[in-house]
Amino acid sequence: MMRLFLGCFLFLSFFKGFSQEAAFSIDTLNVKIDSLYREDQFYAGLNYNSIVKKPEGLSQEKISFGFTAGFLRDFPLNKSRTFAVAPGIGLSFNNYIQNMSIVGTNNNPIYSIIPSTVNHDKNRFEQLRVELPIELRWRNSTPESFQFFRIYGGFKVSYLLYDKSVYDDGNEKIVIKNNKDFEELLYGVYLSMGYSAFNLQVYYGLNSFFKSTAQIDSISITMNTLSVGVVFYIL
Repeated sequence: MMRLFLGCFLFLSFFKGFSQEAAFSIDTLNVKIDSLYREDQFYAGLNYNSIVKKPEGLSQEKISFGFTAGFLRDFPLNKSRTFAVAPGIGLSFNNYIQNMSIVGTNNNPIYSIIPSTVNHDKNRFEQLRVELPIELRWRNSTPESFQFFRIYGGFKVSYLLYDKSVYDDGNEKIVIKNNKDFEELLYGVYLSMGYSAFNLQVYYGLNSFFKSTAQIDSISITMNTLSVGVVFYIL
């Protein structure tokens, strides 16, 4: 009986000690700080599109908006991980409401400035693009904090997936898709800055929407964009 009692006591003591050791290991893992963290892997933004370097007589009507979303891979460059570079991929949709009509066909589009005396119900063009951004990043983040200041400068190239223009004067509605005069590749620079979830972003397009074949009165159409909006970064 004494041997049985002693054996049970030793077994329970060993089991209790093992359990305490296991519990300690789990707690230790729970409070471990990730010193190899990455920031801001996903992004989504809303922006207002303004047309710059526009043809004479062109003006914007109502609000031209855009939306963008995608993924960026964060690669820290220093030990404290406050500097990083981040290449990525995403999608953007933008529309432009203005007074330059596009009629004809996708292979033979005709462009003209709509006189102020002519009433029309709709006149816009819109584009869906896949974009490839790359950012140089600074932030004062730490492994323990998710709220910090950031300044991200970037460059991106976008490729045209889909385009559509609509002109409706109340009597006739003309819809053109896959316009041959739209540039497939656009590129530009941008700057994002903010604190925590709220960030402002400004983008400037370095080349025109249109190829040199797009003309009004034998003058090539130059039309770049300046976009201002908000962007949200998510881990």
